[in-house]
Amino acid sequence: MRKKLFTKGDLNAFFALFLDNLVNLVILTGILAGVFGFPLEIIMTKMIPGTAMGVFIGNIIYSHMAYKLYLKTGNENITAIPLGLDTPSTIGIAFAILGPSFLTFQQHLAPHEAALKSWHVGMSVMILMGSLKIAASFIGPKIQKIVPEAGLLGSLAGIGLVFLAGNHMIQIMQAPFVGLASLIIIMITLIAKYKLPYRLPGAAVSVLAGTIIFYIMGAFGIMGTEIPQLKITEFALPVPNHEGFTALLEHGSKYWLLALPFGLLTVVGGINVTESARVAGDNYNTRDILLTEAFATLIAGIFGGVSQTTPYIGHSAYKKMGARAGYTFFTGILIGLGGILGLLALMVKLIPEAAFYPILVFIGLEITSLAYQMSPVQHNMAVSFSFIPTILYFVYIKVKGLYENILISQTKIISQLPQNTESVKVMIDSLIPLSVSYEYPYLQAVSQGFIITSMIWGSILAFIIDRNIKNAAITCFIAAVFSFFGFIHSATSTGEIYLPWILNDPNLIPYKFSLSYLFAAFLLMSSRKLLIKSNADHI
Repeated sequence: MRKKLFTKGDLNAFFALFLDNLVNLVILTGILAGVFGFPLEIIMTKMIPGTAMGVFIGNIIYSHMAYKLYLKTGNENITAIPLGLDTPSTIGIAFAILGPSFLTFQQHLAPHEAALKSWHVGMSVMILMGSLKIAASFIGPKIQKIVPEAGLLGSLAGIGLVFLAGNHMIQIMQAPFVGLASLIIIMITLIAKYKLPYRLPGAAVSVLAGTIIFYIMGAFGIMGTEIPQLKITEFALPVPNHEGFTALLEHGSKYWLLALPFGLLTVVGGINVTESARVAGDNYNTRDILLTEAFATLIAGIFGGVSQTTPYIGHSAYKKMGARAGYTFFTGILIGLGGILGLLALMVKLIPEAAFYPILVFIGLEITSLAYQMSPVQHNMAVSFSFIPTILYFVYIKVKGLYENILISQTKIISQLPQNTESVKVMIDSLIPLSVSYEYPYLQAVSQGFIITSMIWGSILAFIIDRNIKNAAITCFIAAVFSFFGFIHSATSTGEIYLPWILNDPNLIPYKFSLSYLFAAFLLMSSRKLLIKSNADHI
């Protein structure tokens, strides 16, 4: 029986699945530490061990499912469905929840305490997402039919294009000898699909080549490159933590809408993966697959994880490798032990950022490409339209630091100058251009909740393109409700939800945005019959 479940093909599949999960941990670390200045200690000793628990639990259960299917059918070629960390949500949650919450807490807490608070928020999001996915597992096919691909995938594609591809090209060019060498290998192997000698994996070769160049340059001190000082790995046993539930009660209402689309994506993805496995001859129960990955996400959140698990779409590729159930079993064991013993954290530290950023660029381009490929051709403009909130959010976080620092400097200057003189008033007014001070609150509001906004905007246009005016109007009405209470377009700098009538907002943003969406819904519904008639006459 062992021979039927563990074959030579499991070895290649194990390395591929293990590397996929390690890549996601490097992505998480790179975004939090590199973009937001998150303390590495919290990432390595709290987030990674807890996140590894989800991969451990999920893959062990999936291996057991393959074993049970083998006993039931007698089929010797059963391949376990692979499970790992979900790349889009790892990226999205880091950018939309973990990083911003850390910056918010840092306004009144020391970096270490702010990081702990942000970690607790991340745990609460995983607990919330796991619970939502358990419920969504029973209605997954309906979700797949309701939300247009342009809205669901476009929001993630915007993150991929702007934050992964665009933002990390800046980082690559800061260390171009390492970064461009790795990027060229990625272009040759993963994008142009050239095969390397001995069928070596392109992603691994690009990282290895960049790492070798980095350490050679560091050894000789070329262009100021320094080899990082590595500490002895720390034993970090993940344990259940009640802080996630506490943060859920305190902050859950602020983040549940951001968590929802990421959870829905893995539910839809799990349905597709199970169907592809069925076509390949492995007839798994869809609900069991979905409930397992939902349970793994929930367990990860309870144990300190901040990235959800998902069935990987590459089941057919692993089956072609000759894999059975061994590769998922050993990936679960090694990821779990690696997280506890600190080996995963050590691997993450050993890889130089410039050698890894090209993979992020590729992932960003791949996510963007898939959004266009998996959406109907006529929805291409809707996909592009859904990018706009993400682009504005990127501009916002870049402008925010500059603008708020100017405000702080202005306050200090005002406090040191004589008051109530005309010359002082003129100088104060000239510190910040009127156009900036006028546009900033609206840039901030449009940026808040950008993932949900992307889904809504992309869906509205997709529905209109499909002549489904009624659904477009309903989506505008949903946007009106969300914007009125700050789920999207929050008028606060922290993106909080609120009751608008107790909000001190001189620009009246909740009322302006909400009424505008309602007016758009009214226009759509009132012109619906006219549009249908004129279109019929034209035909």
